[in-house]
Formats: sequence, C-alpha cells, structure tokens
Amino acid sequence: MIKPLLVLLFALTFAISPFFTPDFRGYDPSQFPIADRPSILPAAYAFSIWLLIYLYLIAHAAYGLWKRAGDPAWDKVRLALIVTLAIGTAWLAVAVQNPVWASVLIIAMLIGALIAVFQAPPEPDRWLLLAPIAILAGWLTAASGVSIGVLLTGFGWLQDTSAAVVMLVAVLIVAMTVQLRLTRAPEYGLTVIWALVAVIVANGTANLAVTLLAAIGIAAMAWAAWRVGKG
Repeated sequence: MIKPLLVLLFALTFAISPFFTPDFRGYDPSQFPIADRPSILPAAYAFSIWLLIYLYLIAHAAYGLWKRAGDPAWDKVRLALIVTLAIGTAWLAVAVQNPVWASVLIIAMLIGALIAVFQAPPEPDRWLLLAPIAILAGWLTAASGVSIGVLLTGFGWLQDTSAAVVMLVAVLIVAMTVQLRLTRAPEYGLTVIWALVAVIVANGTANLAVTLLAAIGIAAMAWAAWRVGKG
C-alpha cells in the first residue's frame, strides 16, 4: 500500500512544484558565457504540455491507489515512477541555480520514466497506466536533448547549429529506438513530435538546417508511432 501512496504524493508534489518557482522561464541566459537563444530550444508554447502531464499523472496515481493498489501490473511501474517524480519535484529548484545539474537530473528522470514505461502493460488499463507514463517519457526524451543542447551552445562547446543538429540526431536515435520497441504506445512518439514541431516554429527559415532536420524527425517519428499504433 505504501508505493501507491508515494506515487500519488510525488505526483502531487511534482505538479505543484512550479508554484514554488513561479519566475522560472527556462535556464537563465546570464548563467552562460553565450547568452543567445539556442536553436534547439522549442517555441515557448510547447512547454504547456506540462499541464497535461501533471494532470494525467495525478489521475494515474489516484486511480492506481483507489482501484489498483494491489495489482501486480501497476506495482511493477511504481518504484521507477516514484524515483522519477521525486527527482522532478526538486528539478525546478535545481534548474534556477545550476543548469548543469539540472541536465543531469532530467536525464535521471528520463531513465526512470523509460524503465517505468517498458514495465507498463498495454492492457487492461492502457489509458490510465501506460499512456500517461508514455507521454512523460516522450517529453523527457525531447527535454533531455534540449537541456544538453542549451549547455553545448551556452558554454560554447559547440556552435549553435552544430549543437542543435547533434542533439536532434541524438534525440531521434533514442526516440526511434524506444518507440519501435515500445509497442502499443504511440503516445510516446506523438509527444516527441509535439516537441519537434515547436523546434520548427521557433526556427522557421532562420535556421533551415535545424528546421529541415526536425521535419525529417517528425516524419520518422510519425511512421514509428503509426507502426506500433496499428499493432
């Protein structure tokens, strides 16, 4: 019974954590030697997906505690999800102070979310067990690439376009690999597509290399999501 309670507790603390850092609008440019906007950064509207993620995870946790507290299928995902949500609760507080450690933590969250989503069966509670975790994992896949790309550009380790291209390729390799192995969860790929569309919106014709690569990524992820979705 303790794990279902912890999932709900950390889903709630994860969801309310933005209220304790209301001024956070991404990594502070003053934290970097190069303060220009990185091309890897999606348009701001894309981050509204966090509202869906927060609410969906709370619904997942509440239903799991209410109806599936002793269900072995649900219990398999709980430990990894608890770790992910606990890290996520602290993430914003770290991000306002240290983008490097924030990047480390978001990768840790991604690992936890991927472990959880691969342990989640598609039936019988697909929409309350598998889907919310798949969306979380998809967004964290994209967000990890964005976070590292911002570091690469901001600290001058790579030129802006090069950093964006490298991280887009990395995200697509991870996302395609995960999606093709993650059967019956096209929500993962669709969430990555959401992020890629926002990268195109942010760059437009100002950085055609990044825009074209993101468009190729959208096509690839759409194919992968369609392939697993029809199975």
